[in-house]
This record gives sequence, structure tokens and C-alpha cells, in this order.
Amino acid sequence: MPSIATTGHRTWAALSIVAVVLNAHAGSDVQPVLDLPDISQWERQEFKGITRYEIKTSGNRVYLHATSNGTASGLVRKISVDLAKTPYINWSWRVNQVFSGIDETHREGDDYPARIYIVISGGLFFWRTRAINYVWASQQPIGSVWPNAYAHQATMIAIRSGSTNTGSWVEEKRNVLEDVKRYIGEDVMRIDAVAIMTDTDNTGKSGSADYGNIYFSSY
Repeated sequence: MPSIATTGHRTWAALSIVAVVLNAHAGSDVQPVLDLPDISQWERQEFKGITRYEIKTSGNRVYLHATSNGTASGLVRKISVDLAKTPYINWSWRVNQVFSGIDETHREGDDYPARIYIVISGGLFFWRTRAINYVWASQQPIGSVWPNAYAHQATMIAIRSGSTNTGSWVEEKRNVLEDVKRYIGEDVMRIDAVAIMTDTDNTGKSGSADYGNIYFSSY
């Protein structure tokens, strides 16, 4: 697990960002998921090699920097989120490059500079576990939806695509409750985990991305 630096400057910066979020959602229920610089509740999940995740600061912004060199590992937080109260997931991310000449719908191209998983547990029946992946795709157009090349229980949704906006921070918001109903076809009112991953194991390429705070809100 990456180490966490808790200098006074980082603490001040983190509190400033939290204040902005709370002001933007005054009167709204907010459930933090990734509340930087604290990642103590996140666990590493390895698939092939280790993607490096480290806390960084730039000005008033605290973020999680991911670097992958032919590797695939993510960070997972087990957390129960009531979608009836807070159906919207909010996050910011910055991708530094995308991958040329790949097809994300096939296994050899199943790599993403940045992705955020929403996991719905199947409990003891692990084969019933479902997931939605919000991805920054390299080739698939924005709005594309397709089953994961390895696990059809996971639905991929291209939130961003290609080199447009690479190198810049982008703010995102999705209605998870609606996405689950539309793409999984189930009336699920609660999710069980959130994960992030930058991976390049199938293509053998190198990639990096930055993740800001992640939280759920009522609107």
C-alpha cells in the first residue's frame, strides 16, 4: 500500500478541496469514497504486476498518481453506498496519454489509462457479482458500452475517449442508479465496493493517470 504523507500543506490543501465540494453540494447528502490524502481504507488488488499509486500535491490539489508499465493492479475500497440516497458518483481525473492501435473490446486490447469500477457483490454466489467500469478509452468512442473482454459480468462505459483533454483535469458525474438499471438490468439500490485502476498488462505499454477525490451525492 502506498505511503501517505500528512504534511501541514497537504492537510490544508485537502481541507480546502473538501470545503469546495461541500459548498457545491450544500443541502445534498454526500458520501466520500476516495478522500485524499487518506487511502488507508483502500486495498491493493493485483492481476499482473503492480501498478504504482502514490499521493502527490500540485498547488492546492491533492491527487493519486498511477503509473503502469505492462502491469495491472488496482485499489479497491469495500464500502456500502445507498443509491436511493446518493445515486450520483462524482470524480475528477487526468490522463496523460492514451494507447494507439488497440481494440478495447478484445482481450489483447483490454487496457485503460484510467478506470473506475462500481461493484455489486453477489455475496456467496461470486459468479453473480456485477460491475460497471467507467473508463477513459483510447479508441472506443464516448458513450460506447460493451462487455468486458474477460468478464461479461462487467460492463464498460466510455466516459472519455482519445487524446482530447489529455493532460487536463476533467470533472465527471454519473447517475449510478440509472446506469445499473440500464446496463445491468437490475433494480439494485446498493453497491458494495469502488475500485480504480490504470493498467497496461495486455498491450505491454506504459501509461499514467491521476485521480482526484471520489464521492457520492444526492444530486
